[in-house]
Amino acid sequence: MKINFRVDGGRGPWVTLVTGIANDTTLWNAQVPALAKDFRVLRYDLRGQGGSEATPAPYSIALLVDDLVRLWDEAGVEKTHLIGLGLGGGIVQAAALAHVDRLVSVMPVCCRAKMVPEFAAMWHGLVEKVKKEGVESIVEQTAQRWFSDDFKAKNPSVLDEVRAMIRRTSNEGYLGCVGAFLGMDVEKDLGKIRVPTHYLSGADDKVGGPPALMAALAAQVPGARHASVPGAAHIANIQNPGGFNAAVVKFLKEHS
Repeated sequence: MKINFRVDGGRGPWVTLVTGIANDTTLWNAQVPALAKDFRVLRYDLRGQGGSEATPAPYSIALLVDDLVRLWDEAGVEKTHLIGLGLGGGIVQAAALAHVDRLVSVMPVCCRAKMVPEFAAMWHGLVEKVKKEGVESIVEQTAQRWFSDDFKAKNPSVLDEVRAMIRRTSNEGYLGCVGAFLGMDVEKDLGKIRVPTHYLSGADDKVGGPPALMAALAAQVPGARHASVPGAAHIANIQNPGGFNAAVVKFLKEHS
């Protein structure tokens, strides 16, 4: 399977950025300038998202972690900081449990560690729409869900870029990654994580990774902490890139 990736920055410790569902490398465009000065930044598309090759479902969190480790091996990354948003946050937590030897620190962003029935119900509905009508049928409701109303009203061009990003997701990749998300269950093992960990939420995220939920996850990881990006909903790194970047750079420099 071909994985689409790119590297920015030429020196310093590695930082790997992991996207969520219906995202691609462009998700992190506002982070690269802040990180590439001091770090080598590896960003990539999950299986079936953006420019990465799709394979038929089912996918699992373990499969997506294996994809990441294979990418590290191919790119010559021995140890890295690891940051992931949404489904990417689940992948980050799973990698922290399975591949601690490859990690310097982890930062799960706007995410959960276990699928629960009330959240799963929304995803089952989206799966049925995509099976019948394709990814185009969920573009608008997905873009609308990710940001606060005030941000959407003031930033129509950003919403257009986000819609275009969602459209670059293949039907197979969407269904496969949602299936992996629906099977996510790493919360029971969070107490075994032994790498510096910082959970970062969007202060206005109501669904994907609410602050109270993420604070509770951080409380289960030895030595972990939690903070919220002000003025940001689920895709906090796009809605408030300045606040997001400041929190990320501070944590990375503390552990580099």
